[in-house]
Parts: sequence; structure tokens; C-alpha cells
Amino acid sequence: MAQKPLVGAPLVLMTIALSLATFMQVLDSTIANVAIPTIAGNLGASNSQGTWVITSFGVANAISIPITGWLAKRFGEVKLFLWSTAAFAIASWLCGISNSLGMLIFFRVVQGVVAGPLIPLSQSLLLNNYPPAKRSIALALWAMTVIVAPICGPILGGWISDNYHWGWIFFINVPIGLIVVMLTLQTLRGRETAIAIKPIDTVGLVLLVVGIGSLQIMLDQGKELDWFSSTEIIVLAVVAVIALVTLLIWELTDDHPIVDLSLFKSRNFTIGCLSISLAYMLYFGSIVLLPQLLQEVYGYTATWAGLASAPVGIIPVLLTPIIGRFAHRLDMRRLVTFSFIMYAVCFYWRAWTFEPGMDFAASAWPQFIQGFAVACFFMPLTTITLSGLPPDRLAAASSLSNFTRTLAGSIGTSITTTMWTNREAMHHSQLTESVNPFNPNSQQIYDQLEQLGMTHDQASGYLAQQITNQGLIMSANEIFWASAGVFVLLLVLIWFARPPFNSGGDSSGAH
Repeated sequence: MAQKPLVGAPLVLMTIALSLATFMQVLDSTIANVAIPTIAGNLGASNSQGTWVITSFGVANAISIPITGWLAKRFGEVKLFLWSTAAFAIASWLCGISNSLGMLIFFRVVQGVVAGPLIPLSQSLLLNNYPPAKRSIALALWAMTVIVAPICGPILGGWISDNYHWGWIFFINVPIGLIVVMLTLQTLRGRETAIAIKPIDTVGLVLLVVGIGSLQIMLDQGKELDWFSSTEIIVLAVVAVIALVTLLIWELTDDHPIVDLSLFKSRNFTIGCLSISLAYMLYFGSIVLLPQLLQEVYGYTATWAGLASAPVGIIPVLLTPIIGRFAHRLDMRRLVTFSFIMYAVCFYWRAWTFEPGMDFAASAWPQFIQGFAVACFFMPLTTITLSGLPPDRLAAASSLSNFTRTLAGSIGTSITTTMWTNREAMHHSQLTESVNPFNPNSQQIYDQLEQLGMTHDQASGYLAQQITNQGLIMSANEIFWASAGVFVLLLVLIWFARPPFNSGGDSSGAH
């Protein structure tokens, strides 16, 4: 029998608890990024070895997300959420006290595994315990935390590593975890979901771990090992393809699949999942690219690069609750269309304005305006994805869509950084060809630099640096152009979704 929705103070406290859990988990996927040099230096490791602090969490998290549906049915959503939160806080503390890179990576894997259920369960628990008329507001409040956390991560991570011991990057999760556990016990203790003891799909689980693990490691190590010129990358690619194809066949024929692929029979789930994954891939790729571009070319510190990215969070914080309030009157496809148009505009804008000598405002303004796109992105697309699914399938649907989104984010990061490096090398060689003794323009520049007091070698070094910077800007602008083009194509896809777009919990929607 379905529980009555929560009202009043318990509803508010539950919303705070579930939003904080999401914030904590999403924050942890980006907070360590800017602190890698500090952590690696402190633990006597190289920067490339230090990136495993990010990779290990991503791999473990991507693998554990799809298992959430099965675990939620086996133990109950509330119990699993509480265990995950408590284990996440403990794993965070253990990360903070690590005294070697191996120890830190091990506890980051543990942290990633236990974090898997947090986002899907926070979504399904919100939808199942909110009054049906207010589910759009619930999703809007939840979406705000997903938007704000990746922006806070680099700023907070940079500030902590500049001023305190890097361990505090992880220690801050402990009090947040305690608050989440206390509020959840207070509001959801007597509202456990139905438990069904089903056999676990062991073969599917092994194929998932091997396939996704190989794919994630391949994506993270590809750039460093020069992709398919490396035997290790070829082996990882072959293992990933075989494991994932076998997983696909196995899950379609197994009675109790660990990944419920039958969800893709729902038209809205398929379109929503594909749209949110592709859009997030481009969005997350730009989140990774922008701070690196600002630091490498324009000489920003980690904190200032974070601050230049931060304006993207201002409009969503103001606009998302309003959208949630009036969502029941709006066609979600119109909101997503507006979002994708604004994304395309902002990416085109960057491609025009990013040039040598660009000031802070030129990098911050497109981020600020992109806030309109972000505000109309997560909540409407999540609503479309989960529309028409019965309550008992929300946890599985949420975990599968979050899995594809997380994986798309990793792929986006890898493609973006690889394209940026490769295109820069190409532009660098083309630009260098024109700097020679037979080119009057290059000789004129040499003469001007030498008149300023530079030696010939110093002038050559200065020009080489300018050429590198120019190549990095040109290759970044090409990525911005391409991203804008994909958003234009996504505009067509979203209109294949079919209303009504109820926010889950109603089985009458389109299938």
C-alpha cells in the first residue's frame, strides 16, 4: 500500500537531507580536481599518478550506480540510503587521514562504491514522498544541488588546498553525512519501501565491473599513453567492448537483470536519457576545459579559474524554484528547447570572444548567461526521463539514467581534453611554419622584441609561448563550435518525447 505523502516540517527536513546528500556526492566528484598537484606533492607522487585520485572515484562510482535498483529492492530504499550516507562519511574521513597515495586511492574506490546509490535514491525518495502536485518543485530543488555542487567544488578545493591541509577536502563530508543521517532517521524511518528478495545477477555484475572498469581506465589513461598506439589501451578497449556487448545480450535474456534495459521500451525514458547524457557530456567537458584554459593561457590561479566558472550557478539558484513552482503548466519540451538554444548561443559566444588578452569579464559573462540554460536543463529532462513510470521502477530508472549521465561526463572529459591537445599540436605546427628568416613579418617581430631588450633566444622563446597559447585558444574555440552544433541537433531529438510529463509515480504515461 502506498504511503501518504509527507507535509509540513518533515517534508522540508527530508528535502534538506536528500539535497545535502546529493550535494556532498556531486561536490566530491569535482573538489579534488584543482588540488591534485598539492595532494601528489604531499604524498610524493607525480601529477599523472595523482589523477588516479579522481579516476578511482569515477570508476567505482560508475560501476556501483546501476546496482542501486537491485540493492534498493533487496534492502529497502531508506535503509540503503542511510547505510550509503554513513559509509560515505566514514570513507571520506579515511581518505583525509591517508598517508600514502595507495591508501588514498583505495579509500577513494570505497568512497566511490558506497556513493553510487546516493543520487538515484535521493531522486526516488523525493518523488515517492512528495505530494504529486509538488513533485516538480521537489525535482527543481534537487536539480539545484546538482548544478551548484560542481561549481563549488573547484573553488572550495582550491581554497582549502591553498590555505589548509588537503585532507579537509574530504573531512568536510563527515559533518554533512551526520546531518543527513539524523534528518533521514527523523523523517523517513517509518517509510521504508517494499522489499523483494531476488537473486543477484552475478554474471551481469561481473561483466558490468569488467566492462565499465576497462572503459573508464581506458578513457582516463588514453591521453597519457597516446591512445591506440599503446598496447595497454588496445587491450582495455577490446576487453571493454567484449564485456559490454556480452552484458547487453545477457541482460536482455536474464530473468533478474542487474541493469533493467527494459526501461528503454519507454519512449520518454530513452529520449530523456539520451538527451541528458549527450548534453551533460558537452557541459561537463566545458567545466573541465575552461579552468585549464584560463590557468594555462591566461595565467589564472586555481581559485580565480573557479571564480570565472562560478557565475553559471547564479541564475539557476534564482530561477529553478520558480520553474518548479509553475512546471505543471509548462510543456517540458519547451523548457529543454530554450535550454539547448541558450547552450548553443553561449558556446558560439565563447568561440567568438576567447582570444589573447581577453579579460575576466569576457570569460565570466558567457558563464553567467549559460545559467539560463542550466536552470532549464536538469529538472525538465529528469521529469521527461521518469515520466510514465510506476513508483516501484523509479529507483531503477533513476540509477540507470544517472549511470549513463555519469559515464557520458567521463567520456566528455576524455574527448574534450584529447581534442584540445591534438588540435593544439596541429595549429602549433602550422603557425610555426610562418616563423622563418624568409618571412618579413616574423623578422619584423624579432626586430621589435630585440629593440625591447630581448636576446634572439629570448625572442624565440617568447614567440614559441605565444604560438602555444594561440594554438590552445584556437583548439578550444573549435571544441566550442562543435559543442554548439551538437546542441542544435539535440533540439530536434527532444520533440520526439510524448506528453504527459508527470514527475514519475504514475503509470499512465507514454510507453
